[in-house]
Amino acid sequence: MIHKADSFVLSICILLFSLPVAAEGVWQPDLGNGTFKNPVIYADYSDPDVIRVGDDFYMTASSFNCIPGLPLLHSKDMVSWKLVNHALKKQAPFEVYSLPQHGNGVYAPSIRHHQGVYYIFYGDPDFGVYALTASDPLGEWSEPTLVKPAKGIIDPCPLWDEDGKMYVSHAFAGSRAGLNSVIAVFPVCPEKLVATGETRIVFDGHVGHRTIEGTKFHKRNGFYYIFTPAGGVATGWQTVLRSRQVYGPYEAKIVMKQGNTSINGPHQGAWVDTPKGENWFYHFQDKGAYGRVVHLQPMRWTNDWPVIGVDADGDGCGEPVASYKKPAIPGKFTPIVSDESDEFNDFRPGLQWQWHANANPLWAFSDVTNGVLKLYSFFPGHEVINLWSIPNLLLQKFPAPEFTVTTKLTFHPDHRFKGERTGLVVMGLDYALLDIENSAEGLQLSQKVCVNAEKLSPEQINASVTLTDNTIYLRVQVGKDSQCIFSFSTDNRNFQPLGSAFKAKQGKWIGAKTGLYCIRPVKYSDGGWVDIDWFRVTH
Repeated sequence: MIHKADSFVLSICILLFSLPVAAEGVWQPDLGNGTFKNPVIYADYSDPDVIRVGDDFYMTASSFNCIPGLPLLHSKDMVSWKLVNHALKKQAPFEVYSLPQHGNGVYAPSIRHHQGVYYIFYGDPDFGVYALTASDPLGEWSEPTLVKPAKGIIDPCPLWDEDGKMYVSHAFAGSRAGLNSVIAVFPVCPEKLVATGETRIVFDGHVGHRTIEGTKFHKRNGFYYIFTPAGGVATGWQTVLRSRQVYGPYEAKIVMKQGNTSINGPHQGAWVDTPKGENWFYHFQDKGAYGRVVHLQPMRWTNDWPVIGVDADGDGCGEPVASYKKPAIPGKFTPIVSDESDEFNDFRPGLQWQWHANANPLWAFSDVTNGVLKLYSFFPGHEVINLWSIPNLLLQKFPAPEFTVTTKLTFHPDHRFKGERTGLVVMGLDYALLDIENSAEGLQLSQKVCVNAEKLSPEQINASVTLTDNTIYLRVQVGKDSQCIFSFSTDNRNFQPLGSAFKAKQGKWIGAKTGLYCIRPVKYSDGGWVDIDWFRVTH
């Protein structure tokens, strides 16, 4: 039985529906007729880079402060992608990233394969350029090596030249360097992965290519190419630089822009070819709360310049496509079932989960005997004003424009003190949650909203109920335009809405996320926990 608290107001009618069944994931880009639709990944894999090694395609993307970082995705047909690993298990400097560093960390990585070794380079705007290596992308990657310590360097990409020399292109974060809209190159020792010379600016984009960044370095037919977006995340275009010399001078050409399409800011990504010699380009599109989602565009070479998308007027600058024929790759490929749901029956949570800081092994325990993920309540070392400064948020990306999350949990608070909390959250610069607190009145379930979390604004309670059972089902329905409706149930059949509708908002350089937490307000030798039985993401 559930008793209404005085502040409980139902804003919409009682929801009576059963849990839908997840069949093929909540987003499917393969249309099943030899064509695909964009985005091929409707999730926040910003600044994607892709390589082909034999018949396999591997993608990585920015992860900023989220850990594990540097996601590794795999595909055979370039359309259906599966998250298979993370290269960055712990972010350096380790002590710095033991606390949330919203908007910092991994900026625009590049993945490469050279002489049997896989490389990922990334820039941290506060510390410099890092590199990781692996013999198998699905295995263990090295710890990050600091290639070049620097303030303000971002978006690096390595290039191995025919003469054995190695170079890295990059951009600058104006917030740290005091200058942006320029592209630079520096030399690197290929054996030690250490910079051997100073950065040299090779292109100035202040006139015509402002905010130029996101470099991808290539060489083709004797030309050095730097694929580099300009014009801003949500409004920009794809520029390509070309030179016969590694340090320039470089000439610039815009090779893709939005044009008359609805795909805003189509840029920053990866040129990749197929075994049959087709050329394609991956890029992102900024979708607000959904993050920067991944698109695939046809690409061709004309007069040693790439043209990305469809160039209907023949001016050498393409426009992005919403759908297109699939890449001509031999074989029959079954659409991949995406991994958003988790039954927590394994020795670790699924790869889709990330923390907001370097993971502490005391935050969680995968209790495979009982088939639950146990989150221990954690004291962050300071007063909890809101969740912005909490490192042990276990979150995953929004996976589609519309979806439903339902989770079953059992809360076991420590009754020696009050104030322990757990629940289901939609996290961003603004956030909302279904929060269970062990209060003086017993277990209180509240729908709360926090606006301007970054500014440490307090949470506001929209509605509350008193629980008489510590096992409960929590749900959030994410609809069009990231509108969220929260509800709860005691039997997983009849769900009652709680509180008000909430419009999800992106985080700091990342999309909104949804997930779980368990915290306590006091320092103590021990505390309570919550058992998460399952977390299901459905249509």
